[in-house]
Amino acid sequence: MSLHESAEDYLETILILKQRQGLVRSIDVVNETGYSKPSVSVAMKKLRQSGHITVDKDGYISLTPEGAQTADKVYRRHRLLTRFFVTLGVDEATAAADACKIEHDLSEETFTRILEHARRHLGTLEEE
Repeated sequence: MSLHESAEDYLETILILKQRQGLVRSIDVVNETGYSKPSVSVAMKKLRQSGHITVDKDGYISLTPEGAQTADKVYRRHRLLTRFFVTLGVDEATAAADACKIEHDLSEETFTRILEHARRHLGTLEEE
Protein backbone atom coordinates (compact mmCIF):
# COMPACT_ATOMS: atom_id res chain seq x y z
CA MET A 1 0.00 0.00 0.00
CA SER A 2 1.34 3.39 -0.99
CA LEU A 3 1.34 5.96 1.80
CA HIS A 4 1.16 9.71 1.59
CA GLU A 5 4.29 11.64 2.49
CA SER A 6 2.69 12.85 5.73
CA ALA A 7 1.92 9.27 6.81
CA GLU A 8 5.54 8.31 6.15
CA ASP A 9 6.65 11.30 8.22
CA TYR A 10 4.45 10.20 11.12
CA LEU A 11 5.89 6.68 10.97
CA GLU A 12 9.41 8.09 10.90
CA THR A 13 8.60 10.29 13.89
CA ILE A 14 7.23 7.31 15.83
CA LEU A 15 10.41 5.35 15.06
CA ILE A 16 12.66 8.21 16.19
CA LEU A 17 10.68 8.71 19.39
CA LYS A 18 10.70 4.97 20.12
CA GLN A 19 14.50 4.92 19.72
CA ARG A 20 14.88 8.00 21.91
CA GLN A 21 12.47 7.26 24.73
CA GLY A 22 11.16 3.71 24.37
CA LEU A 23 7.43 4.22 24.73
CA VAL A 24 5.46 6.54 22.45
CA ARG A 25 2.03 8.10 22.81
CA SER A 26 0.17 10.46 20.52
CA ILE A 27 1.06 13.42 22.75
CA ASP A 28 4.73 12.66 22.14
CA VAL A 29 4.10 12.88 18.40
CA VAL A 30 2.27 16.20 18.96
CA ASN A 31 5.21 17.56 20.95
CA GLU A 32 7.80 16.34 18.45
CA THR A 33 6.06 17.58 15.30
CA GLY A 34 4.23 20.65 16.58
CA TYR A 35 1.03 19.48 14.88
CA SER A 36 -2.28 19.86 16.66
CA LYS A 37 -3.71 17.08 18.82
CA PRO A 38 -6.71 16.62 16.48
CA SER A 39 -4.43 16.34 13.43
CA VAL A 40 -2.24 13.74 15.10
CA SER A 41 -5.30 11.86 16.34
CA VAL A 42 -6.73 11.64 12.82
CA ALA A 43 -3.36 10.51 11.44
CA MET A 44 -2.95 7.84 14.12
CA LYS A 45 -6.45 6.54 13.37
CA LYS A 46 -5.62 6.28 9.66
CA LEU A 47 -2.31 4.53 10.40
CA ARG A 48 -4.12 2.08 12.70
CA GLN A 49 -6.74 1.39 10.06
CA SER A 50 -4.11 0.83 7.39
CA GLY A 51 -2.23 -1.63 9.62
CA HIS A 52 0.93 0.44 10.11
CA ILE A 53 0.58 0.96 13.87
CA THR A 54 -1.16 -0.53 16.85
CA VAL A 55 -2.22 1.33 19.97
CA ASP A 56 -2.57 -0.54 23.25
CA LYS A 57 -5.16 0.08 25.95
CA ASP A 58 -2.81 2.56 27.66
CA GLY A 59 -2.37 4.59 24.46
CA TYR A 60 1.13 3.41 23.61
CA ILE A 61 1.88 3.26 19.90
CA SER A 62 3.82 0.43 18.27
CA LEU A 63 4.84 0.05 14.67
CA THR A 64 3.60 -3.09 12.93
CA PRO A 65 6.13 -4.95 10.77
CA GLU A 66 4.81 -3.05 7.73
CA GLY A 67 4.94 0.26 9.59
CA ALA A 68 8.45 -0.43 10.86
CA GLN A 69 9.65 -1.30 7.37
CA THR A 70 8.33 1.97 5.97
CA ALA A 71 9.68 4.01 8.90
CA ASP A 72 13.11 2.37 8.62
CA LYS A 73 13.29 3.08 4.88
CA VAL A 74 12.32 6.74 5.24
CA TYR A 75 14.59 7.32 8.24
CA ARG A 76 17.55 5.62 6.54
CA ARG A 77 17.08 7.80 3.48
CA HIS A 78 16.79 10.89 5.66
CA ARG A 79 20.01 10.16 7.56
CA LEU A 80 22.05 9.25 4.50
CA LEU A 81 20.81 12.14 2.36
CA THR A 82 21.48 14.58 5.19
CA ARG A 83 25.05 13.31 5.53
CA PHE A 84 25.52 13.45 1.74
CA PHE A 85 24.39 17.08 1.60
CA VAL A 86 26.61 17.99 4.55
CA THR A 87 29.63 16.49 2.74
CA LEU A 88 28.79 18.81 -0.14
CA GLY A 89 29.13 21.78 2.20
CA VAL A 90 25.47 22.35 3.08
CA ASP A 91 24.91 23.33 6.72
CA GLU A 92 23.33 20.62 8.90
CA ALA A 93 19.92 22.26 9.37
CA THR A 94 19.46 22.98 5.68
CA ALA A 95 20.72 19.51 4.75
CA ALA A 96 18.21 17.86 7.09
CA ALA A 97 15.35 20.02 5.81
CA ASP A 98 16.23 19.26 2.19
CA ALA A 99 16.59 15.56 2.91
CA CYS A 100 13.12 15.58 4.45
CA LYS A 101 11.70 17.17 1.31
CA ILE A 102 13.11 14.59 -1.10
CA GLU A 103 13.39 11.38 0.95
CA HIS A 104 9.88 10.34 -0.08
CA ASP A 105 10.09 11.05 -3.78
CA LEU A 106 13.44 9.66 -4.90
CA SER A 107 13.26 6.38 -6.76
CA GLU A 108 15.20 3.49 -5.30
CA GLU A 109 17.48 3.63 -8.35
CA THR A 110 18.34 7.32 -7.88
CA PHE A 111 18.86 6.89 -4.14
CA THR A 112 21.17 3.93 -4.75
CA ARG A 113 23.16 5.89 -7.36
CA ILE A 114 23.58 8.84 -4.99
CA LEU A 115 24.94 6.49 -2.33
CA GLU A 116 27.28 4.77 -4.79
CA HIS A 117 28.57 8.12 -6.05
CA ALA A 118 29.13 9.43 -2.53
CA ARG A 119 30.97 6.30 -1.44
CA ARG A 120 33.12 6.29 -4.55
CA HIS A 121 33.99 10.00 -4.59
CA LEU A 122 33.59 11.09 -1.00
CA GLY A 123 34.33 7.88 0.87
CA THR A 124 31.47 8.55 3.25
CA LEU A 125 27.92 7.60 4.06
CA GLU A 126 28.58 4.22 5.58
CA GLU A 127 25.75 2.90 7.71
CA GLU A 128 25.83 3.93 11.34
